[in-house]
Amino acid sequence: MRGLGGLVLLGLCLTFYSCRALPHAEHDGLDLGRRVDNGTEEVEGCAPCEPELCPETRGCRAGLVPDRCGCCMECGNLEGQACDPGNRSVFYGLCGIGLRCQVDPRYAGQRGEEEEDEEEQLCVCEQHEPVCGTDDVTYMNKCQFREVAFSRPELRTRGQGPCKTAPIIKVPPVSQVNGSGSVPVFLCEVFAFPMALVEWRKEGQDVVLPGDDPHISVQSRGGPLKFELSSWLQIEGAEPEDSGTYYCIARNNLGSVSASAMLGILGAEELSSYLANSMSEMKQLMGATDYDQDFY
Repeated sequence: MRGLGGLVLLGLCLTFYSCRALPHAEHDGLDLGRRVDNGTEEVEGCAPCEPELCPETRGCRAGLVPDRCGCCMECGNLEGQACDPGNRSVFYGLCGIGLRCQVDPRYAGQRGEEEEDEEEQLCVCEQHEPVCGTDDVTYMNKCQFREVAFSRPELRTRGQGPCKTAPIIKVPPVSQVNGSGSVPVFLCEVFAFPMALVEWRKEGQDVVLPGDDPHISVQSRGGPLKFELSSWLQIEGAEPEDSGTYYCIARNNLGSVSASAMLGILGAEELSSYLANSMSEMKQLMGATDYDQDFY
């Protein structure tokens, strides 16, 4: 009987300490399915915070931000990535250092309030001014610079504003073949700081186009990006004598650069023959590729 009494006493002690090990959430503020965030709000699905169990973060080019539960740190979203507004990660995550979450600025003001609420929000850099890096590259904002500098610790900024550079032709004119009476157009996009002056010339002629030719026109405007200039050369009712090589020439006080394109204007019969030959060459090229092989 003494042995039986000892077993009963041992069982009561185990029951007592088991109850002490699991306090009631209502009295102790602990819920295994939730956790208290900043002492005020609860986040569903979050276990008690144990920082030592947080995963290691690597390659965070936009810095670190709190995770959904506010316990661990995770990589912040980069410029242009979708994001969650506010200060809590819900689905997409929070924006990184120097970024804010807002509706895509390209469509700002073009939609109603209800549509803007439903519109996906993106991370946008808070600083819009370009910066010049010690690598002589112009970064359109500080956020883009940080992304590159993350993997290049030696990279620094030389100051606000773009790097001074000779013109760079980002989009050169493209050669083309058209028929008589067509309206060929050449495009040339140039980046430079200070801004470049763009002019058009035709090989074998000394004049800057359009000169006094009424069927040739030139138009230029800023863009599509900052410190860029787009220029078009248009020939109205082109004829075979308009055939030749055309040059886009850009210059500023730091240098000049040029790009060329050929224009071929053919009569009706010549154009028909040219197109037939082009189709024949295309068919031969496609026929040389064996599409009958089973790659699956």
